[in-house]
Amino acid sequence: MAEGKIIKALSGFYYVLSDGKIFQCRGRGVFRKNNITPLVGDYVIFQAENEKEGYIMEVKTRRNELVRPPIVNIDQAILVFSATEPAFNPALLDRFLVIVESRMVSPIICITKADLLNSQEREEINRYIHLYQSIGYEVLLLSAKTEEGIEDIRPFLADKTSVFAGQSGVGKSTLLNVLQPDLQMKTNEISTHLGRGKHTTRHVELVRVDSGLVADTPGFSSLEFTDIEAEELSSYFLEIEEKGRDCKFRGCLHLNEPKCAVKDAVEAEVIASFRYENYLQFLQEIRERKVRY
Repeated sequence: MAEGKIIKALSGFYYVLSDGKIFQCRGRGVFRKNNITPLVGDYVIFQAENEKEGYIMEVKTRRNELVRPPIVNIDQAILVFSATEPAFNPALLDRFLVIVESRMVSPIICITKADLLNSQEREEINRYIHLYQSIGYEVLLLSAKTEEGIEDIRPFLADKTSVFAGQSGVGKSTLLNVLQPDLQMKTNEISTHLGRGKHTTRHVELVRVDSGLVADTPGFSSLEFTDIEAEELSSYFLEIEEKGRDCKFRGCLHLNEPKCAVKDAVEAEVIASFRYENYLQFLQEIRERKVRY
């Protein structure tokens, strides 16, 4: 038997990369009985007579897991957001950041379509970039068209398994095509009526980019905090977590509690008000979440 990594799952087949070769495998029948679903990114033990007829015998323990998109054992999430067309959306970015932080995946923020910005718009985007950098995030401003910033992203991808995620139409597939031209990922124009892109990626697949593996994933525009509790949310807003250590009461949710260091920091403009407002919105969603039986 051999070991490998699932790089694609499609129509009941799992494509396992092992020693530079790809083996087409099926899962064992016992997986279904035991409610085990192999996922892209899984390290597996398999046996194969040839590259077309193999069986996955065992799925190894996962380091982390994303649900939407379904992928596991990720080193980092490249969160791709456009500066315009569609407009930069910090509320959606914060939502993505909370989700990936909660899954123990390191985020890197990439803002695309820099070539479409006029000087005033670029100034506004730069303010957001500096803010997120001051919190502690890596942020890159890119243009697939002019290749601005493209070389800056390559070192982050080296020898890592990365997932590209973000809203539809922000240029994830276009960016991958520039990084690795032979991928020829399918792209679509933005719908002028809807203001967003069509979903061009239909399944999750790990592809080789330089010395790393990258997952291009189906675009999506909504995420729910299904596994996050109210008490832990602040730990996924890094600056709120830091200031929250100075709150008078342990377990402070930074709502109406007295002597809340976070609210003081928002008033003093040490914490950006839009980030705090997003925190409050997410907290309300979590608290109003229906109990599922």
